[in-house]
Amino acid sequence: MKYYKQVLSLLALLVFFSTAVLAQEEITTDEWEAEIARLSTEKADLTKELESLQADVNKLVKKKNSLQKIDECNNEMYALVGADADQVADYSSKVNALMADISAKKAEKADRQAELDKLKTSKLSALPAFYSLVHGKLQKMLDAWVEAPKDIQYEVVRGDHLWGIAKKKDHYGNGHAWPMIYNANRDQIKNPDLIYPKQVLTVPHLSDEETAKYNKIKENYKPAPME
Repeated sequence: MKYYKQVLSLLALLVFFSTAVLAQEEITTDEWEAEIARLSTEKADLTKELESLQADVNKLVKKKNSLQKIDECNNEMYALVGADADQVADYSSKVNALMADISAKKAEKADRQAELDKLKTSKLSALPAFYSLVHGKLQKMLDAWVEAPKDIQYEVVRGDHLWGIAKKKDHYGNGHAWPMIYNANRDQIKNPDLIYPKQVLTVPHLSDEETAKYNKIKENYKPAPME
């Protein structure tokens, strides 16, 4: 309707200025009648175009009114997975919280994986808003999360010594690295030559630099000659 009024106003201005111009010039009756006919034709064409546009607008308005409201559409979709808007909102909060924990690498990784597995089992994960996130992106984030190796807790048995503990394949595989165990357990080892059964010692993880250091010592080690 607003567009219709604008076109009529434009048409009125066109007729006004055309009449004003003609009034300033001397024209014959035939020329005047021809100009009026031209303007009348132009008006008819514009009116026809306007009516066509208004018809299109009316169709769009009718189509808009016939469309289902977004809330109604969402509720129908939620019903397909046996949920309502409140349950979807709660699930969304859990997904966002888990994504934040994974991004921050909040330990433990296994706990985060368990949370994701639980979210995956929910029918709500099938909703378009969650499917690619829960079954794709979050799992990829977890797979890319590399945890630092954990220290090992080892209980001393009769006959153990720090060299032998360090040399175990499950530990360093290199007896020369025994000072790492000694330094990590100075609170309970006063003498590195004296350890006792039932003691629980921490076997710390070796960094790449530390591993290289003790491997070099091992390679360069030459036992003292026997007398």
